[in-house]
Amino acid sequence: MPPAVLALTAGAFGIGTTEFIIMGLLLQVAADMHVSVPIAGLLISGYALGVFVGAPVLTLATRRMPRKTVLLALMAIFTLGNAACALAPNYELLMAARVLTSLAHGTFFGVGSVVATGLVAEDKRASAIATMFIGLTVATLLGVPFGAWFGLMLGWRAAFWAVTVIGVIAFAVVAAFVPGHVGNGDKPISLAEELAVLGRPQVLLGLAMTVFGFAGLFVVFTYIQPILTRFTGFSEEAVSPILLVFGAGLAIGNVAGGKLADRGLARALIGTLAALAIVLLGLKWTPVLGPEAKLEKGRSV
Repeated sequence: MPPAVLALTAGAFGIGTTEFIIMGLLLQVAADMHVSVPIAGLLISGYALGVFVGAPVLTLATRRMPRKTVLLALMAIFTLGNAACALAPNYELLMAARVLTSLAHGTFFGVGSVVATGLVAEDKRASAIATMFIGLTVATLLGVPFGAWFGLMLGWRAAFWAVTVIGVIAFAVVAAFVPGHVGNGDKPISLAEELAVLGRPQVLLGLAMTVFGFAGLFVVFTYIQPILTRFTGFSEEAVSPILLVFGAGLAIGNVAGGKLADRGLARALIGTLAALAIVLLGLKWTPVLGPEAKLEKGRSV
């Protein structure tokens, strides 16, 4: 793959890490900001809301700009947002910084996909996009567990400073390796055509499956640290290795899911969503593993 595609992978790694890193540090953030754990969990909801609003708005607003300029602007937003998170003196400013950071998320992957496909031959386009998204997989597999461990050892702010450094590196490699002309000759799609896509039944079905299929997973993952430490008896030091196992499962599932989808897309979707629902339902009967957890189980997180 061209170095420019690998540069986009670095950006994807940083964005994926900052999205999920706070989930392994929720108790520390809540204690430092003097808020309850559910209120701290809203920092994840705020990020998601920023992605929901920022992706379509920024994509439409920047569709006539040079792709490389857009990517660099998004990485600058990402880097400054994470630095603001690390410096935030209170919960309100931390929430604002999280929302600011999230604005770069969806647009980066959208513009990055266009750039990646423009860098390779037509028969390599799918591989180019897959290579860029490897950064997101590696973020879940390694970035989030390492960030949780780093935050536990040095404080949650140190974890955000580490992601800020990743942002600086990603900005530098995008500036160095992504050519300025990629995609610039494309005729911009009109706003009416962009919005018309949302009326297609296939698009609406895909959005519905994504929203309803994985809402339950991210409700659990948001509060994974208090669930593991307060309800199942694991120590805070065990959270990072468990997140590593979770990330490995995602990586294996991506490969296995692709192979299953090749054999039958509908069966693969129904089967994986059914399996996910069974696993989430089974959490209700998760055994308590330690005596301290028995005392906590009756309390609200």
